[in-house]
Amino acid sequence: MAFENSKYIWLESESENSFLEAYSSFNYDLGNVKINLSCDSDYTLFINGKYVSSNQYGDFEGFKCYDTIDITDFLVKGKNHFACLVWHFGKDTQRYKKFKAGLIFEILNEENELLVSCEDILVRESKAYTSGFERKISSQLGFSYRYDAGKEDNWTIGEGDGFKKAHPVSKKSVFYPRPIKGLRLGDFVSGKVIYESKNRILVDLGKEYVGLLSFVLISNGKEEINISYGEHLVNGFVPRKIGDRDFSIDYIAKEGKNEFTHYMLRLACRYLEINTQGKVFLEKIGLIPQYYPANERKIDFLSGDEKRIYDACVNTLKLCMMEHYVDCPWREQCLYAFDSRNQMLCGYFAFENGNFEYARANLLLASKDERSDNLLSICFPCGIDLTIPSFSLHYITALYEYLIYSKDKALIYEVENKAKSLINAFLNNMENGLINSFLGDCYWNFYDWSRGHDGGDKSPSAILNLLAYRAINHYKEICDTCSLIFDFSEALAILKESIRSSFLIKENGLITYSLENREVSTLACSLALLTDIFTKEENEKIASYLTGDDITEISLSVKCFTYDGLLNQDVEKYKSFVLSSIKSDYLKMVETGTVWETIEGASAFDNAGSLCHGWSSIPIYYYHKLLIEKGMLQ
Repeated sequence: MAFENSKYIWLESESENSFLEAYSSFNYDLGNVKINLSCDSDYTLFINGKYVSSNQYGDFEGFKCYDTIDITDFLVKGKNHFACLVWHFGKDTQRYKKFKAGLIFEILNEENELLVSCEDILVRESKAYTSGFERKISSQLGFSYRYDAGKEDNWTIGEGDGFKKAHPVSKKSVFYPRPIKGLRLGDFVSGKVIYESKNRILVDLGKEYVGLLSFVLISNGKEEINISYGEHLVNGFVPRKIGDRDFSIDYIAKEGKNEFTHYMLRLACRYLEINTQGKVFLEKIGLIPQYYPANERKIDFLSGDEKRIYDACVNTLKLCMMEHYVDCPWREQCLYAFDSRNQMLCGYFAFENGNFEYARANLLLASKDERSDNLLSICFPCGIDLTIPSFSLHYITALYEYLIYSKDKALIYEVENKAKSLINAFLNNMENGLINSFLGDCYWNFYDWSRGHDGGDKSPSAILNLLAYRAINHYKEICDTCSLIFDFSEALAILKESIRSSFLIKENGLITYSLENREVSTLACSLALLTDIFTKEENEKIASYLTGDDITEISLSVKCFTYDGLLNQDVEKYKSFVLSSIKSDYLKMVETGTVWETIEGASAFDNAGSLCHGWSSIPIYYYHKLLIEKGMLQ
């Protein structure tokens, strides 16, 4: 058991976007030493003034994860210095659920305690970091930071002032070891200066990276500096402010040499822009890549355009792997149930051994989310009262696919109750044989970014009902495989008949958007081909429509359902169509080395479109499925 004699500690009070510095010393003689550590919200650990580790696993109070770190190589015989910087966000976002601030740790020599968190630990509010700094990067990412190098001291080796004894904090955490490997740091990537004037320096990293901001510069005196970052340029500038977003941090340089690395906020960008009041002399600036250690599967079955597309998709998938899958690392860094479903499916093929441990942790973390309506929150962990109901159905499909590829029944038993509660949430919203759209400010009835699918229609949706029918069937297959009781046969039969009678357009044999909107829905037609609801002749009509020229376009992330639907009908007949469609879409974006959120790229969403988005990596799956040699994946 971790932390048997440790206490959560903090300052006398807490505030939003605050930085705590904790210090103590301890003695060491011989043997291996490890530290167990957890906090709210993120940390940077130093031993004897040297950086050791950072990156708190995103979690909940009832599923509180701690890191175990071997610090033996950082120790000297005799007196040693423990120092930990903790960043408490303190405000709910889509990637952080607010709990009390707190740091808890224990340093163990074998099983003997060398130091534990308690009232004797010295703490202070950081002098260099500005607590209470109000700038937000985005509603998903949360706060930026402001750092004043002129207030630095040697606090990490016990030479700082203003420290007081810590206050104990009462928190009801249930602790678990980090369920996956910790993130790794790569070699520093230095940017190339492509423009410089007295007050502005523009830097190009050459391609997009995800990592930690690091720089060395010389200043003639105290200097206010703003550093912005982005994936692209607009008229030769990094677009710092887009809507209510602000992609920048503030740094106050001291006179002389300034060396700075921030180990907690990850930036995703290709370009950095430094704006100053006076002149500074830049020695270097760039990112220290931070990544999850997954090994790519070696492939030799692709060449030419397909290889370029595949490589861009794998690179995107890797850039979107943090402590869990994230949608886009530049703007949000959030774990969504649908986005991660696409990412996990691709990961089973892109990485050695399927990367199942990582996918499992994603699914487990999502299962710890709790809402009174029993749906999943929009992201995990999430402090905002917002949900996309359809994403809860994609979660069940993701569970099914995980079981099929990993054969891991243990996770299913662990999350069985969550899966059943999700299905019941939809069936409890069923009326006259159809599942109604969920109504209320906290419900976003989103299915896709394409016209008619982004949440405006409040009547029963063909897409939601088809997704529910498919997910419940997937849960039935889970139950059959894992010898669980399936309680939804009657509801499934009712749903099947109601979908057929309500959404099939008799005049053309296609599927409509909803009860109110009787236009043909490309996404609904695609999902229909993944069910047993319609006849062979009806499916042929639908497939003919999906391969024709008159369809309403849907976005990259949900084209997988069109491809799956067609391949479900006839692999040989539609194989070339799927491969041609992928090539047509993806060749437009591979020059960036990543794949985009939507085909519009950066101009989407009022110039906030992401050029690196994990849910668009689906060609990985189809290239393996359609082009790989038989038996290669066995």
